[in-house]
Amino acid sequence: MSYNYIKVQKEGAVTVVTIDRPDAYNALNAEAHREMDAALDAYEGDDDQWVAIITGAGNRAFCAGHDLKQQATGGGLDVPENGFGGLTSRAALTKPVIAAVNGIAMGGGFEIALACDIIVAAENAAFALPEPRVGIAALAGGLQRLPRAIGLKQAMGMMLTGRKVAAREGLALGFVNEVTAGNALNVARDWANEILKCSPLSIRATKEAVLRGLAVPVETAMRDQWSYLEMRAMLESADFVEGPKAFAEKRDPQWLGR
Repeated sequence: MSYNYIKVQKEGAVTVVTIDRPDAYNALNAEAHREMDAALDAYEGDDDQWVAIITGAGNRAFCAGHDLKQQATGGGLDVPENGFGGLTSRAALTKPVIAAVNGIAMGGGFEIALACDIIVAAENAAFALPEPRVGIAALAGGLQRLPRAIGLKQAMGMMLTGRKVAAREGLALGFVNEVTAGNALNVARDWANEILKCSPLSIRATKEAVLRGLAVPVETAMRDQWSYLEMRAMLESADFVEGPKAFAEKRDPQWLGR
C-alpha cells in the first residue's frame, strides 16, 4: 500500500511508523487515520514483525492530535473502528508498540502515546489533553488511560485544565519511560532491541495477561491467564523449549516466534 501522510519502514523485526505531516504538526486528518490503521493492520498480521515504533516527522511534533482545520471546515471527526490513529481502540493487539515522542503530543496525539506500551520522550516533548479548551473531550482513551497511568488526582489536574506537561514532569509522573537529550527514535530503537532479546511469544503473552488482568481481581487474573490465547501459544511453542535449552547450553536463544 502506498501512503501520503505516513511513512512505514521495516528494520528487521521492527516496524517504524512515522506520521508525516510536519507542516501540520503531524495532526491526523481522515486519510492519515486510515493510513495509520492500515499500517497497524499490516504490523499486527505480519508474523515477522515483532515490535512497532510510532513517531512523528521533524522535531517539533509527535502528533498534535485531530486536524481541527478539517473539523472547522465541516470535515467532522472521521476515526477508524480501531480508534484514533488506528490504535487507541485496538484492544486485541498483543504485539508491543513504542512511542518515540519527538515534540508535542497533544490531544489525540497524547492518546496515541498512552495507548503504546512504552513512551520515550525527547527533552523538548510536551504532553496535554487540551480538548476542553476547544469544546471537546479526550474521547480516544485519554480519560481512561491517564488516570490509570498516574493516579486520579494528577490526571484530573491535567485533564481539567488542559495544561502542558514537559517530558521531565511526564517521567516524574510515571507515564514516560525515558527522557533523552538525543534522538527519541534512536532511543526507542534501543528499547525495541531489548524487547527483541526476549521471546516474542512471551512478550505477547505478558502484554495480554497484564492488560486483561487490569479489569478483574488478582486472583481471577492469575487463574484465567492460563487460558488466554497468547499464553497458550507461548506454552505450546518451540520457543518455550528453546529458551531453557539455550540457557542450559550457555548461548543466546534463537527465537522463532512459534
